Amino acid sequence: GEEGGAAPRAFLAPVMAATAAGRVLLEVAGKACGRRAAPASGLCSASGCVWKAGAYCTLAPQQPSASPPDMKSYLWTRYNEAKKVTKELVPSIMSNLLNPDAIFSNNEMSLSDIEIYGFDYDYTLVFYSKHLHTLIFNAARDLLVNEHRYPAEIRKYDYDPSFAIRGLHYDVHRALLMKIDAFHYIQLGTVYRGLSVVPDEEVIAMYDGSHVPLEQMSDFYGKSSQGNTMKQFMDIFSLPEMTLLSYVNEYFLKNNIDYEPVHLYKDVKDAIRDVHIKGIMYRAIEADIEKYICYAEQTRAVLAKLADHGKKMFLITNSPSSFVDRGMKYIVGKDWRDLFDVVIVQADKPNFFNDKRRPFRKVNERGVLLWDKINELQKGQIYKQGNLYEFLKLTGWRGSKVLYFGDHIYSDLADLTLKHGWRTGAIIPELRTEIKIMNTQQYIQTMTWLQTLTGLLEHMQVHRDPDSQLILQEWKKERKEMRELTRNFFNSQFGSLFRTDQNPTYFLRRLSRFADIYMASLSCLLNYDPDYTFYPRRTPLQHELPTWSDQLCTGSHLIPKMVVR
Repeated sequence: GEEGGAAPRAFLAPVMAATAAGRVLLEVAGKACGRRAAPASGLCSASGCVWKAGAYCTLAPQQPSASPPDMKSYLWTRYNEAKKVTKELVPSIMSNLLNPDAIFSNNEMSLSDIEIYGFDYDYTLVFYSKHLHTLIFNAARDLLVNEHRYPAEIRKYDYDPSFAIRGLHYDVHRALLMKIDAFHYIQLGTVYRGLSVVPDEEVIAMYDGSHVPLEQMSDFYGKSSQGNTMKQFMDIFSLPEMTLLSYVNEYFLKNNIDYEPVHLYKDVKDAIRDVHIKGIMYRAIEADIEKYICYAEQTRAVLAKLADHGKKMFLITNSPSSFVDRGMKYIVGKDWRDLFDVVIVQADKPNFFNDKRRPFRKVNERGVLLWDKINELQKGQIYKQGNLYEFLKLTGWRGSKVLYFGDHIYSDLADLTLKHGWRTGAIIPELRTEIKIMNTQQYIQTMTWLQTLTGLLEHMQVHRDPDSQLILQEWKKERKEMRELTRNFFNSQFGSLFRTDQNPTYFLRRLSRFADIYMASLSCLLNYDPDYTFYPRRTPLQHELPTWSDQLCTGSHLIPKMVVR
């Protein structure tokens, strides 16, 4: 598909652990291979090997004509040696930790080429406290009871911020919430019906395996439409929606109430929408702005820095005028409009990027819409609706000199990069938390050993005798338990936003395609010079020269030599 692209750097945060695991296996499994490069010639003596002196041979290990007489001793010795070396490597990995406030690049981009900076509002310029999702959940839950006639007993459910993560898929017809990887495979163990995990066997039976065909996946914007049975929740605001869906499903299941999953999905979606459209959320935030808006993010400092370097700036948001004005005055100051060349509210993204028919309308100081024909977009004014094509015509801001930031990969970024050639920056607040977890000693120890154990399994699977197979089954069981442990580091139900067990998530696949750079918050820009160039880390493809654990001692066709019986 078109979603290919370089693997993001944060997705490869375990790379240090993987590389270390490779070193372990080179030391341990290299003993089994028994061949090192000949110092005199500078090349390995094995036919066809191109490694230089000092490197272990990367051809398939030459297996003996028969297995060693004591396979138990042989395999456990390799296991214990690998574990010992892994433990010794952890301190060196701990000295090369990721910076949670760094900016990560999927595509090479120089800030010196950027003349115009654009921003979304919610979760880009402004961040919200944990109270906001509780507010949205409670308001939508009450709307289900009061307007959609759902049982009043669902009011007993309170919002749990630790239940769901962004990027999950929801099967509208089966009422299942799940995590899907970049190849459309369901991560078994992360499929929930209500609040209960669906057994793997049941999932496999329902989907004839664990793969979701393309025609059943969500559409381009993550929605379930035109025959798509899956909805992908990409918005940070969708976390309360996923939780409410799961709770109501749970209530119906526990009480043996027959219901239509499609109707439930639509009702919850409408209730969440009404919390926004009816102004419930906006009024609550404006009434207690200190409770809901986090002032910690250094938004004003970022905007001031860009202004000092002569950059033009604009704001395009779906939020209403009075709400944005109130929030910006709180986090930036009463003069916030002076920093922006263009301000557009209620833009209705992503339609704003595709619909050429809607003209701009000016909003006066009292929030009243004016009927004037818009021939130019004036600094200090607020405009409503409009469309990108008219925006480009009036401003002339085209192509790669524009960098736009947003938190929604589809609604904010996809059309801009695919259709208009703007550079894009994704704001991923979860990134900072995940990197801090990945920097812990417990995580690094677990990941390094998990990578090493996987390499051992791959390398030793050629031993087919009964004793070896029993040991390999023990290792596989340990590997499965460690995978579950790794998932629980992030979220007990669904794990990391960026990874399934070994593959990138579907969320990450889209992030890699639609965002040139990504970061936890705009404040990360303060750590970089305005002329800084972001270079994506080159990561080896599967067919390129091996650099870590799962590439060692492999043959030219990645086919292991079989043990002769």
